[in-house]
Amino acid sequence: MPLLTSGFKTKGLFKNTHFSTIYSAKIRRVFGVQQERERFELSDGDFIDVDWSFPLSRKQTNKVALLFHGLEGDAQRTYMLAMAKLLNRNGYDVAAVNFRGCSGSGNKMYRSYHSGETEDIRFIVQTIALRNSYKNLFLYGVSLGGNALLKYLGENKDIPASLKAVSTIGVPIDLKASLEQLTNKENFVYRTSFLIDLKRKYRKKMHYFPDQMSQDAYKKIHSLKDFDDLYTAPAHGFENALDYYVKASSFQYLSKITIPTFILNAKNDSFLHGDCYPYGIAGNNRCLFLETPKHGGHVGFYLPGEFYYNEQKTLEFFEEYME
Repeated sequence: MPLLTSGFKTKGLFKNTHFSTIYSAKIRRVFGVQQERERFELSDGDFIDVDWSFPLSRKQTNKVALLFHGLEGDAQRTYMLAMAKLLNRNGYDVAAVNFRGCSGSGNKMYRSYHSGETEDIRFIVQTIALRNSYKNLFLYGVSLGGNALLKYLGENKDIPASLKAVSTIGVPIDLKASLEQLTNKENFVYRTSFLIDLKRKYRKKMHYFPDQMSQDAYKKIHSLKDFDDLYTAPAHGFENALDYYVKASSFQYLSKITIPTFILNAKNDSFLHGDCYPYGIAGNNRCLFLETPKHGGHVGFYLPGEFYYNEQKTLEFFEEYME
């Protein structure tokens, strides 16, 4: 599919990658989304919490969208609430998925979630697809959630016939390249914030799994790669962090995607680098629609008004493929 010419234009401070990223994550507010939580029990004894929101009319609809958050996010992040609000306003039921351990309740297992986890996605998509006679199913993933969705699509395993289109925003398609980018001096605030959250979870989980986690290991976690070496990899069956980055990256799956899929990655996204901009693959896959605007930072596609560019484009993309 020909690469998309971006229509996104912004002004002033929002041209700055860090301002647009931080404003969107920490200052932007979204109100009016009423969520109802449902817990889905998993076959291994764990659970996933999903926060539902609905159109005001509450009339039965045949369209549903599942939203997936980024690293250490949850269903209440602003980028999740804004997408849910716009979709609800246009008649969609919305299921905002919290990955294991991200809903405010610690998960029960030693393992949790990671950038390439698709079995949980497969389970929740299949389960919800069968509900309420939904004829139109859509998926939306941000950052880590976007990478996991792209990998899920490329695996081409048990994808419901009702899945019509997918939208992904700010996606670290090449995890190793993204990690290397985050180690840059300019990204100190972001990687430090991620690491603080991840270490806090490690410390809490450590008390429940003393045979697999320890204070000594905790003290060795000084970087995101350390965390992946000492927890992500062993907890999820990878040899080490580098093995995880290679196997969990969605880049190798993109050519196999057969569902209409939108990827929006800003050129000035300080989290992304290299193959996170898969121009060649997108140009040869009629189902991939890649847009790389000059500005936008990391999920910071600000527009005046209630909704951002990524949200408006996602709705347009979904509506185009509605049955």
